[in-house]
Amino acid sequence: MALEKVCLTLPTRAGPVSILRDVDLKARSGQSLAIVGPSGSGKTSLLMVMAGLERATSGKVSVAGHDLSGLSEDELALIRGAEIGIVFQSFHLVPTMTALENAALPLEFAGDRDAQNTARALLEEVGLGHRMDHYPAQLSGGEQQRVAIARALSRKPKLVLADEPTGNLDRSTGSTVVDLLFGLQQRRKSTLILVTHDEKLAEACDRIIYMADGRIEREREAALA
Repeated sequence: MALEKVCLTLPTRAGPVSILRDVDLKARSGQSLAIVGPSGSGKTSLLMVMAGLERATSGKVSVAGHDLSGLSEDELALIRGAEIGIVFQSFHLVPTMTALENAALPLEFAGDRDAQNTARALLEEVGLGHRMDHYPAQLSGGEQQRVAIARALSRKPKLVLADEPTGNLDRSTGSTVVDLLFGLQQRRKSTLILVTHDEKLAEACDRIIYMADGRIEREREAALA
């Protein structure tokens, strides 16, 4: 994953607002990065640009060898489905689908005939083998996030993006989910980039990126890496 001179400017009633300013960032395969900074510093916007959910106004965004800037919406959707897994703070599970159906969804969209068996194995891996037929409303917050992680990693993406993955969880549950996320990422040798306010979670990554006012101010290797 690589960003080169990435800028993002969004229109508002008061005029254009610069959200990201000349962001340069590279992450190698298998590496984990934490993005930290005050609210409004551009962290989540940066993640959305990496995911192809927000188009950079200028600069280059490369994911798994693909330059996202020149792709159509359909092409972006294909790359996102195959190469990028996204874990949100609010889980975003389909409420009318079971845990198994939610985890299998990306695989079924991709036409994988073995989607159910692959999803079943993933849910076993995240410790939810006994909850496969339960709906999101029947699951705890930690269990819902584990389903979301299984879904995000179901197609073995090269890039995993997580936006405050423990934000809606208590500390103990959040710690369990983090261990699970890092374990899956390391076994699959994916690049993991996460936005967090949790200092302990940030220190568990290989590198910590500090943002302010839409720019990367500095970065360092994490103490626990």
